[in-house]
Order: sequence, then C-alpha cells, then structure tokens
Amino acid sequence: MNLKKVIMLGATGAVGNQAALQLSKIPQLGQLTLLGRNQANNIVGEVIQQHQVDVCKPDSYCSLLQGHEIAICTLGVGQPSKMSKQAFVEIDKIAVLDFAIACKAAGITHFQLLSSVGASAASRSFYLRSKGELEDALKALNFERLSLFQPSMIITPKNRYGLSQALFLKFMPLLDPLLIGSINKFRSIAVDRLGKAIAFNVYTEYADINKIETLHWADFITLSRNINNLENSIVTNQRV
Repeated sequence: MNLKKVIMLGATGAVGNQAALQLSKIPQLGQLTLLGRNQANNIVGEVIQQHQVDVCKPDSYCSLLQGHEIAICTLGVGQPSKMSKQAFVEIDKIAVLDFAIACKAAGITHFQLLSSVGASAASRSFYLRSKGELEDALKALNFERLSLFQPSMIITPKNRYGLSQALFLKFMPLLDPLLIGSINKFRSIAVDRLGKAIAFNVYTEYADINKIETLHWADFITLSRNINNLENSIVTNQRV
C-alpha cells in the first residue's frame, strides 16, 4: 500500500487542528508534517513531524516539502475585521499562495485549501473577493488535483470572538433546517466534522477530468461520515 505523505500549513487553527488530529489517527498515514509558527501540542505519533517556520517566508520551509504528495492549507486570520486589509491579504492570500507555489515546485500533486462559501474574484466583499482571487491563482498552478473547501459558518465548542460569534453559535443551528436544496451550502458545520472531511478527502479519488473540486456542506457531511469506515484500502469517492 502507498502510505500517504501529507504536509500541512495551519494545524494550530481550529479547523486545521481538527484535520491534523483526524489524519494522525488513520493507519494509512505514512507521514504528516506540520508547519507553523507554533507547534500543535495535541498532535502526536510516530509519523508526525512538526517544524516551526515563518509562514510568510517560503525559504524557511521549502526544503521540508520534498517527498510529500498531498498538501493541506488551513492557514488564515481568525478575525479579519480586527486587522488591516493589508495584514489580512499577507496571511490569507499571499502566504497561502506562496505555500502553494512552493508545493507545486516540490512535486506535490494534490493541494487542499480551506476557503469560504461565496468566494469569488467578482464579489463586492473584500474578504470573499480575496478568497476568490486566491482560488483563481491556485487553479492557474494546474495541480493534478485541487480541492477547495468552502464552508459557511463554522461551529466551534467555545466562543472565541465575542458577542457576534456568540449569536451565530446560538442561532445558526436553528436556521440550518431552513436552508434546503441549492442553498444548503450555507448551513453551518461543526469544526470537528469539517476537520474529518478534510482528512478523509485525502483518501478519496476524484474522477472529474477538470481536476478541481469545490466542496460544500453536503460534501462535508458525506466525507465526515465515511472517515469512520476507513479500512485497509483506499476508498474511492467519485463526485461529478
């Protein structure tokens, strides 16, 4: 069996930490390399390697990319409204794109990105426009496979950002059942389920000839359920 070798940027964030934690439990994992400004202390195991790097300086981690086949990037700013637009772009867009470019140069074939529902280069929202521009830049790199995770509201066990998040955490689950059909992609998703989805997607195969998959709430639910059934073989999960 080809044991997967995964490298990840952003494992100390809420979603990234859950994805890394789920990956660390999968027997088919050959190596998980975590890059970040700090170490994820709850991610341990024989196949886990952690390196403290400057996420804004690719030279600090380029040599660590070789030998991996899959990259996951969940790097991002927790509260974009609390910082300048320039600072947001430096982390959420430039640092992520630099990581992707370095991954491509190192021969990594599958790149997974934590993005946002509504991401579009044509959006009037600065946040969504920046995310859309990043997605377009990643598509232009022509990875053999590009997975774009676009969640809406992410539900965490604890309120991390004050009153606005407290209101979302309380009321969003009540609104979710009303979001049906084509708008179910705006449903909230629990952070652990999203982490499971990102982890399990590493072990799926994508049959679409376009090589690019955009994943929303329904995909997260399916993937997070399937991770519990991961056995000693690669599971094929084809989406059209």
